[in-house]
Amino acid sequence: MAARGGGSANVAVLLAVLLLCTLVAEAAVFNVGDRGGWSFNTNSWPTGKRFKAGDVLVFKYDATAHDVVAVSAAGYKACAKPAKGAKVYKSGADRVTLARGTNYFICSIPGHCQSGMKIAVTAA
Repeated sequence: MAARGGGSANVAVLLAVLLLCTLVAEAAVFNVGDRGGWSFNTNSWPTGKRFKAGDVLVFKYDATAHDVVAVSAAGYKACAKPAKGAKVYKSGADRVTLARGTNYFICSIPGHCQSGMKIAVTAA
């Protein structure tokens, strides 16, 4: 009888691993701004797209001119200087995995956020 229970546990572990692999395989990758990349007037880019937690946003931009900062809703609305400890990306080819809920990103270079270099992406 003990061997039978161990086999059931192995099947359960195998099913859990397969489910996890399926969920990971279904994560989508989105290029922010499509061909234009992370740029001015990108704020409407998420419109009409469906995002899930675990999807990846790829921010492509000129790293000498821009950055990407994950901010709060208030920071997004105000285009405020990022709070101390905010996650700042500066590579020019950043990959960010979406968390469930609304994820906010701005460019922190003065005037860029105000010129539409910001996005709010809601992931189910």
